[in-house]
Amino acid sequence: MIQKINALLAEVAQAKAKNAEEVEQFRLKFLGKKGAMNDLFEAFKSVPGPEKKDVGQALNQLKVAAAAKLEEFQQALEETANDQVAYDPFLPPAPYPIGSLHPITIIKNQITDIFERMGFNISEGPEVVDDFHNFEALNFAADHPARDMQDTFFVQTNPDILLRTHTSSVQVKVMREGNLPIRTISPGRVYRNEAISARSHCFFHQIEGLYIDEKASFADLKQTLFKFVQEFFGEGVKIRFRPSFFPFTEPSAEMDIYWGLETEVDHRITKGTGWLEILGCGMVDPQVLENCGIDSKQYCGFAFGLGIERIAMLKYQIGDLRMFSENDLRFLKQFVGETA
Repeated sequence: MIQKINALLAEVAQAKAKNAEEVEQFRLKFLGKKGAMNDLFEAFKSVPGPEKKDVGQALNQLKVAAAAKLEEFQQALEETANDQVAYDPFLPPAPYPIGSLHPITIIKNQITDIFERMGFNISEGPEVVDDFHNFEALNFAADHPARDMQDTFFVQTNPDILLRTHTSSVQVKVMREGNLPIRTISPGRVYRNEAISARSHCFFHQIEGLYIDEKASFADLKQTLFKFVQEFFGEGVKIRFRPSFFPFTEPSAEMDIYWGLETEVDHRITKGTGWLEILGCGMVDPQVLENCGIDSKQYCGFAFGLGIERIAMLKYQIGDLRMFSENDLRFLKQFVGETA
């Protein structure tokens, strides 16, 4: 029986198949229900005990060799079939999924484009800054709540280093460079130790603007911001300015846009007022100018800072700020085709 198996092994090794019919004949001869393997396994039952081990190993070797040869034939047939497919250059291409920019990127680019057309340039800076650039130069008192650990992310090994809480740190860097006059915006990510909710997050994105010249007024600030919201939201947008306080501006104000009170989401987002605050602004405090090496008797200016997420919520009527950072494809696919 061993001799017969060896003869079949040699036959398998030398076997060739040029077409599907010959492949099928090979399969039936060796692996079919009435093939050689089936006959050999039936004969194996009557093999004497001392010979079963050797015969069994030879049978398995033959079965593996026949199965491998059959797979080789079948793969060769598939490759031949693929080579015979005609190429038609006029067929439309296979559909390819179209990606999209993130909504935060879209809104950031739209905002910066508007201010660039007003003559503002773009300045950027690091997200990890020192206390001077983030707090001291901007008139934050030593006991100001923003300096507390529960409000700011400090580097554990150096309490003087922190994750910036606003992009005003970039404005400090620009003012200290001394290239006057200044008309710049600073987009970027900022960090604050806040509870994550539909209205707030521990990280978000800002665009802050700064204008420094020998003559600047609060009227210039209002007109600049009013021009921005008209360009971005349309001429019919409703806005209001409210007095406020910031350590680095005086006088200071907050600017609101009317969201509406038509749905439950409207009430939740606006706390029942219908208005949503989108930015803070004001005239740069003279002491801030002095801290940055600018003569406050000769120069003055205004500054503003707006949250990109808030603007995006208004633009797309999104009721939950957390959606911007959850990377849910069902949400992100809605912005396919949006241009920045």
